[in-house]
Amino acid sequence: MNQQAHPDGHQAMRTRAVTAAAVGTALEWLDFTLYGALAATVLPKLFFPAMDATSALLASLATFGVGLAARPLGAIICGHLGDKLGRRNLMLATVTVMGLSSMLMGLLPTYASIGVWAPMLLVALRILQGFALGGESTGAQLMAIEHASPERRGKYSGLLGLCSPLSQIMANGVLLALSASMSAQAFESWGWRVPFVLSFVLVIVGVYIRLRVSETPAFVALSKTEVAEVGSPLRDALRLHWRTVLRWMLFFCGPAAIFYLIVVFSLSYVTKTLAMPRQTGFMLLMGANVCAIVGALAGGMLSDRIGRKKALAVGSIATLAMLFFYFQILDTKSFLPMLAAMGFFLGFTQFQSGIQPVAFAEAFPTNVRYSGSALAYTGANLVAGGPMPVLAVWLFAVCNGSPWGVVAVCVVFNVISLVMILTAPETRGIDMNRVDTAANVLGASGNTPMQSHSH
Repeated sequence: MNQQAHPDGHQAMRTRAVTAAAVGTALEWLDFTLYGALAATVLPKLFFPAMDATSALLASLATFGVGLAARPLGAIICGHLGDKLGRRNLMLATVTVMGLSSMLMGLLPTYASIGVWAPMLLVALRILQGFALGGESTGAQLMAIEHASPERRGKYSGLLGLCSPLSQIMANGVLLALSASMSAQAFESWGWRVPFVLSFVLVIVGVYIRLRVSETPAFVALSKTEVAEVGSPLRDALRLHWRTVLRWMLFFCGPAAIFYLIVVFSLSYVTKTLAMPRQTGFMLLMGANVCAIVGALAGGMLSDRIGRKKALAVGSIATLAMLFFYFQILDTKSFLPMLAAMGFFLGFTQFQSGIQPVAFAEAFPTNVRYSGSALAYTGANLVAGGPMPVLAVWLFAVCNGSPWGVVAVCVVFNVISLVMILTAPETRGIDMNRVDTAANVLGASGNTPMQSHSH
């Protein structure tokens, strides 16, 4: 289709693409977040009743961890397939797998009905959830950004960055509404199942929207080159673009570490160390997530105006400065200053996360974009994000209740992140349809170079 002849059609497709990406990602994060909340409350008694209370809680939280562990596998496999088969096909697959596994979780018999099979099936469904989310995260970003016009890629990126904090607010709202509208016994008996069973809505809405989105122009252009036939995306990303993967992985270690520091460790610090009510901790996190939504959108839009590097540097410097005052402000036990500190901190963390999708997408050529972006994103969460809550608890104990050990580690991650930003090339406005030459790809495969297309 001629873009000049049909500008309205192209704009409609771009709008559909970012809507499909944002709605699908928000719904997938919603299911993932709901499980996290229920794993700490209802599921231990229903699926691990043979254990004592502490062991049951640990086992239930371990099933949450299994989902996190499955994400890298989903990202790597879906990344490779997405670069070979297309963004749209993988997005249809991930939203279907997430929705069906969540719905089946809501229908799952408990330990009282089928014994040890209950927790085993719960773990299996949890692995499917994590696998789907791992593939979804990067694929949805590419679906939106490869459809976007060059001057709006940052805005679309910011819209995707707000999905995670929005899902946190939605998940807490859903659970609050359910628990308020029924007795504790009813919620424990069947109420907790409702949001999971309603996941069939996720499948219907997600698939419907994504069926109405065409394959991205960048992948269509790639499919017309010989690189599409001879390349192995995962191998090519690691062999030809390992420096770019490493750079962006090290960059995202900073925001990933600080995100988990805020949403996991801060809640523990406020409720246990400062002995404030748990409800206060949840209210602080809800307020901080509202700031995170604003931050993600602001980061993406600012990157369209001043470039990815400058905008990322603004967010990185803001979080670095806040690290030195954050716990001192929490120690005041004064609600408004605590809310301001947490909101500023999480807001500027998500400010960077709002730029991450477009920065990652622009850094790689089309033929390895899904694989390269997924490796960088997953690597950062494995190195810094996932271990951060456990590391923070350990450092807090080693430092005799002082948060400065935790602060020191986060400062190191943040400084490395800032260095990666400042030494990276600016990519705003870069051609998204570029691919590696066939000669390069074949050379990486150890074959005789063929005549390459020039892109």
